[in-house]
Amino acid sequence: MDLRQMEVVVAVAEESGFTAAARRLHVVQSAVSGTVRELEKELGIRLFDRTTHRVTLTAAGEEFVPAARAALRAAEQAREAAAAARGELRGRITVGTMQGVWADLHRALAALRAEHPRVVVRLRQAAVVDIRQALREGSVDLAVVAFDRQQQRGLVTKVLAREEMVLAAAPARSFARPDEVTLAETVGLPFVDFAPGWAVRQAVDRAYRSAGVERGAVFEVNDIVAAAELVRHDLGVCVMPESIAARFPDLTLRRFTRQAPHWDVLLARPPGPVPPAVGALLRHIT
Repeated sequence: MDLRQMEVVVAVAEESGFTAAARRLHVVQSAVSGTVRELEKELGIRLFDRTTHRVTLTAAGEEFVPAARAALRAAEQAREAAAAARGELRGRITVGTMQGVWADLHRALAALRAEHPRVVVRLRQAAVVDIRQALREGSVDLAVVAFDRQQQRGLVTKVLAREEMVLAAAPARSFARPDEVTLAETVGLPFVDFAPGWAVRQAVDRAYRSAGVERGAVFEVNDIVAAAELVRHDLGVCVMPESIAARFPDLTLRRFTRQAPHWDVLLARPPGPVPPAVGALLRHIT
């Protein structure tokens, strides 16, 4: 068993398929399938259950993949240490983020690129629950996300920003006041909601529950642009962070007079030693 075989297995597990893993590894699918078969034969176990439509880990695979990730990370850290001894910082960082949450991350990435051009950064965009799991299992090195208090447990976190949310509506939709609204005044309005698992949805749900107010979702989307398009055509209103809403200047924004939904944008990472490449990016973010 070698590192390349472990890399292939981890790729298949993370991409949930041989074709997607092949694209990620820049090889043909037959090479991925062959590598997995050879390793399974060597180990005497099946790592994956294969059906026509999906590939899932077996119980043995569930045990194997975390150990393989740890071995790959240890090898990467050894290469980074050797490069550092030569005065050169290199390595690979996987950064998790969500739609709409950048917090000037692009500036930090540009600064890292200029300072350490041999550090490779992979951005992984996913729902908040998936990013948290990826941090805990080690497939993501750090993340810029909006976690609630419970989701922060077991992770090292730092607050980057605290932001209130606003109500976005089409200019044609009328309200009692031009710039403000209450949660109660939104009762009965058609809503464009984000999908369950999104941090925006979780924050909005919390705020409405605390206020004892119910809203009626008409549309549920998993894309910010799609939400704005529905609001633009007056098919509903949408609660979103002000920084996201500001990207759509043709929409009318109203602040909540009280009990406004909000989220905290955090920098999160697993506990333990920080690899040099990750540390370099952390310095630029914070």
